[in-house]
Amino acid sequence: MRVLLLVLAALAAPSPKPSPPPVPAVASPAPAGAPAQAPADDEYRLGIGDVLEVVVFGNDDLSRTSTVQTSGAVTLPLLGEVVVVELTVPEVKRKLTALLARDYLVDPQVEVKVREYQSRFVTVLGEVNAPGRKALRGRTRLIDALVDAGGFTARASGELLVTRAQGVFPGGEQSLRLRLSSAAPGERERVALELLLRHGDVVNASPKFYVTVDGEVQRPGRYLLEADLTVSGAISSAGGLTRFGRQEAKVRRLDPDSGQARVIEVDLKAVRAGKQPDLVLLPNDVVSVGRRLF
Repeated sequence: MRVLLLVLAALAAPSPKPSPPPVPAVASPAPAGAPAQAPADDEYRLGIGDVLEVVVFGNDDLSRTSTVQTSGAVTLPLLGEVVVVELTVPEVKRKLTALLARDYLVDPQVEVKVREYQSRFVTVLGEVNAPGRKALRGRTRLIDALVDAGGFTARASGELLVTRAQGVFPGGEQSLRLRLSSAAPGERERVALELLLRHGDVVNASPKFYVTVDGEVQRPGRYLLEADLTVSGAISSAGGLTRFGRQEAKVRRLDPDSGQARVIEVDLKAVRAGKQPDLVLLPNDVVSVGRRLF
């Protein structure tokens, strides 16, 4: 898992961005009646408990650090209580600028930033070093939440399941499953790890699962259950059949609900001929190869 931790750290580092162009001192007013630009669904919206730092340039007495109260408002000099809950930071900036310009200042220059994020969280569970609730800080990515959780434990498989509590993912799914390998991540993994998280999302890091291969194989033992590992694949991982091995295998599978075991027979010769599907194994399956009778 050390390699996985290094991959997470490398992916979490933000890409360098070019310096923004200078902003003119006076912005052009929007046309009368023009609708406000709607923020993206994943843009952070303020909630109760968030701490805002408001700076009014040239007016230190109007600058203030204020917490969003249960009423959804912050208290500021001159303005009193201003409702900011469910607004984005740019929306709060525009609102405060307009309120100050209307009654108090000429061309006020206002800067707003979140000092402490205290209202919106995701939950990271499973095989991470520091599971629990993690605060959303602006546009928090999946990779950011994993780094906040201390990365994977040694027992982690690298497989992640992200469940969305509110809404769906861009493809319309309620949950998203991906695997982060210890090798350099591919483009698909990079895109998935850049996923912007929302309040209430649950990230679950799965542990490693194993299957057992015994009987007439070269190297009986436990083998890591990779994605879509089949009976013939597991036997191949175990070095293949011995010269006494039968062309049939039996898979002992335990039903997690009833606790009852059932045995599934697999004809290896039929699998190779394409006449029978190669059974995909589940965690804790036991694959047994019997001895041929002469």
